Amino acid sequence: MKFSYSIIAIALLVATAVYAQNLAAQNLSAASAEVNVYSTRKPQLIQPMFDEFTATTGIDVNVVFAEKGMLEKLRSEGVNSPADLIFTADIGRLSDVKNAGLTQAIQSTALDSNIPASMRDNENHWFGLTSRARIIVASRERITDGGVTTYEDLADPKFKGLICTRSGKHAYMVALTAAMIAHHGIERAEQWLAGMKSNLARRPEGNDRAQVKAITQGVCDIAVINHYYMYKMLADPKQKPWADAVRVIFPNQNGRGTHMNISGMAMTKHAPNRDNALKLMEFLASEKAQQMYAQLNGEYAVKQGIPLADSVKAWGDFKRDPVNLTEVASYRRAASKMADRVGYDD
Repeated sequence: MKFSYSIIAIALLVATAVYAQNLAAQNLSAASAEVNVYSTRKPQLIQPMFDEFTATTGIDVNVVFAEKGMLEKLRSEGVNSPADLIFTADIGRLSDVKNAGLTQAIQSTALDSNIPASMRDNENHWFGLTSRARIIVASRERITDGGVTTYEDLADPKFKGLICTRSGKHAYMVALTAAMIAHHGIERAEQWLAGMKSNLARRPEGNDRAQVKAITQGVCDIAVINHYYMYKMLADPKQKPWADAVRVIFPNQNGRGTHMNISGMAMTKHAPNRDNALKLMEFLASEKAQQMYAQLNGEYAVKQGIPLADSVKAWGDFKRDPVNLTEVASYRRAASKMADRVGYDD
């Protein structure tokens, strides 16, 4: 009898231990239903998509917004970094993180089918989520319709003292210069950048919206900006007069097409929540999230067939430069040095 009681006692102890182990595993699983994001994008641009993902999956998205220093932060944290994903705008920033050895390759049928090859890394380290056109805007009053139609026109001496841009060292301008190198080579691209510098109305300053404001103030007549800033200004009562005062121009429509850049994502090399991170990546490339990007931010979705926001749709369809962004990224260092050589910001 004592032997039987001993067997029963042992069995109960084992069962209790197994139950406790399973419960601990469930609690751990519940506690780890999260994904950690480092982002340089402004919170209002991406938080709605993260909230929708959490509502759909139950997976929390923890976001650290860091406009500057994200690469250095990841590098200093090393294998102990809590970050699973990075989100940023501009091919250059995505390329920098990859080249620093801080990302990993991802194999996903959903990402491959929803994101065109030209909008993702050829080694599957980064993936575009939205695209943006680098457009020209011109004063409706002082520049005739058709007066400027290409990026190359910006270097024409007839526009001397009429152009405003942000810094030639800013990521958006560096990407455009890199695209010019991809199409024209170093020598011709440098001639173009020097020509545009000589046409500046003022030393480069401010963001893209500031360039449009400068046109309404009569400081300059022509500027180069990302298209979605026009979308945002049109929706802002204070800034709408700025947007209404300029004409939207998609450059190089009779040639290669308008330069496109991206906002995108990459999984970190040591992602502690890899499975959840992949679920978030695939959700953001899905039809639902892509529609949100288009309607809330006025950006162009990378997934085909997503409707445009009304004010963006009003500008009409346009030809896009098909150059692969990986090639553009490869010329970024040369483009940045070129801005220094021509003294663009001086």
